[in-house]
Amino acid sequence: MQLCRLKTFLLQISFLFILASAWKHSLASNNSNDNQFLSLSIEELMNVKVTTASRHPQKLNQVAAAVFVITQEDIRRSGATSIPDALRMAPGVQVDRIGTDKWAISIRGFNGVFSNKLQVLMDGRSVYTPLFSGVMWEQQDTLMEDIDRIEVIRGPAASVWGANAVNGVINIITKKAAETQGSLVTAGGGSFEHGFMAGRYGGKINEETPFRVYAKGFSRDHTQSVAGPNANDEWHSARGGFRIDHSRGIDQFTLQGDAFYNAIGTSVSPPASNLPSVITPGNYRGGQEGGNIRFRWDRTLSERSSIMFQTYYDRVRHKMLPSANFDAESFDVDFQHRFPLFDQHDITWGLNYRLYHNTLFATDFVAFKPSEQTNHVFSGFIRDEITLIPDHLRFSIGTRLDRNDFTGLEIQPNARITWTPYHDHTVWAAISRAVRTPSRAENDMRINTTYFNQFLGVSSRFPILPVLTGDHNFLSEKLLAYELGYRYQFSHQASVDIAGFINDYSQLRDFNLNAFTFSPGPPNHLILPLTVNNNASALTYGFEVSADWKPVDRWRLQANYSYLNLDVSANQLFRSRDPSVAGANKANPQHQLSVRSHYDLSDKLEVNLWLRYTSDISIYRIPGFVTMDAKILYKPAKNIELFVVGQNLFSQQHKEFQSDFFPAAQAFIPRGVYAGAQWRF
Repeated sequence: MQLCRLKTFLLQISFLFILASAWKHSLASNNSNDNQFLSLSIEELMNVKVTTASRHPQKLNQVAAAVFVITQEDIRRSGATSIPDALRMAPGVQVDRIGTDKWAISIRGFNGVFSNKLQVLMDGRSVYTPLFSGVMWEQQDTLMEDIDRIEVIRGPAASVWGANAVNGVINIITKKAAETQGSLVTAGGGSFEHGFMAGRYGGKINEETPFRVYAKGFSRDHTQSVAGPNANDEWHSARGGFRIDHSRGIDQFTLQGDAFYNAIGTSVSPPASNLPSVITPGNYRGGQEGGNIRFRWDRTLSERSSIMFQTYYDRVRHKMLPSANFDAESFDVDFQHRFPLFDQHDITWGLNYRLYHNTLFATDFVAFKPSEQTNHVFSGFIRDEITLIPDHLRFSIGTRLDRNDFTGLEIQPNARITWTPYHDHTVWAAISRAVRTPSRAENDMRINTTYFNQFLGVSSRFPILPVLTGDHNFLSEKLLAYELGYRYQFSHQASVDIAGFINDYSQLRDFNLNAFTFSPGPPNHLILPLTVNNNASALTYGFEVSADWKPVDRWRLQANYSYLNLDVSANQLFRSRDPSVAGANKANPQHQLSVRSHYDLSDKLEVNLWLRYTSDISIYRIPGFVTMDAKILYKPAKNIELFVVGQNLFSQQHKEFQSDFFPAAQAFIPRGVYAGAQWRF
């Protein structure tokens, strides 16, 4: 049934492209595929405007935060087929693949399947789920060619984006409809990327109302389980969406929506000993489906004065035995007003309301009580950017107040200063407070983990089953962060960006061990109740360096290095069992290196290489590894691209990470090669 739905969707894609090709003659003139960002100088790249750090456009070299922008040209040249793959380009971001459809992604540590200190936005709408505190990355997708840029903020941004923007913010920003006029078709396949097909058509209802529609589908192979058989995680996906923009004087309106379906799977490993298993080992298949719709109104009164109103609705259904079955929906309303006060002050303030409703269906692994719940978050923020010395010294201060159902009122202030002694030097510093609010899981869950005896050093005739339960007294995790950064543009061809940080965490999640109880079988066993508390703390520090150099016009080199050290104070018993907190110092790579080379041999032939190094993750016994991706692209005609991409070329397969709570089989990430073609008309 699932494959039939996927095939039907792909047939609809084909029909869409056939229809679009009939109109190609009227739009061909709008489809230049020039390599815009490779042709820009480093100085022009530093002047690219970003919006996530301050919620209004700001030149990159003036932002008082550790910001990295992944451009559309970066994505195109990388050969990345997913948003998580593209995020590997940013310094300070940990991206570890667990399987075909599963990733662990965080910024500056505390990585896991549900990295709970990272706020993720798509066109300004949050995709962070308060159900498990994290992002379900397999659900976050769009046509990769429609992404304008990905803005990555490393460090707290809670004063403007609210709770859970603790270690950073990732904002995926798509192109306006006017920038995607005409038709695009891309297709291909290979070893791991079995097959993919996508397309887009952009037109105009009238001169003030451009639009686009897109659809895509792909099939990806399963990974290989470390235990031997395949991990049963092959992934089939279909997705489609639209965007309509309308301009009327000083007003801009946007209506945008997406719908998707994923067919996914997992393999449950047998226990490491002869102990029984809570979940029957074997292969399981499931699916996800959902959609969202977003409306936005922008009124631009002047360069320093504007009003924004946005609302969206999102609904997802997840059916994946034996892990979790749930329905979730969210509704969000966001208002923002920016205006100047006197000559020195630039004030931005806003209000937000967010509703989450979810229903969970109990499995042998996890249950929630109550099974259905609705939660509300009310927020307001204000930020003042003060020009102390024009073109040289700027200071900003602000705070955000969030009222949630779990911990009540949370206050998250922030202060930043930017000093530009010369036009090519920028020094910035910041001090911030941020919180990570509890999830429903930490309040209402019951998780039956795997039986174990060796972990406690207990000799018993009965197997021991740890049962993790939530606590309504669980508080928000807190962070006080100190940051310092420096940017220097050597010339029109070279620049460097350095950022350092010290993060002081308190009230982090930890676990209590309670008294054993006996439970008759089968099998007869002892229950070890575990409850969450806020007794853990951590001090982390590190730095990131990124460099950009164009030795000649046709060659661009980009490199970044990240160093991270975590010192965690938590219950010693869980240092090898809880990679998300107690064992975080062993679950996050201390060193990461990325080097990218983009070289145009001619106007028709490109060679793009991407070398990456990640140090060891000892909690999972994963050694450090070096790998490389490569993309060779040939343009036989102006609007046609033929490409071959190799991924993970230095090894046939390697391990990157492991599922932390659910006993999914640990998998090898394989080498892959795929080829394809893209046609714009």
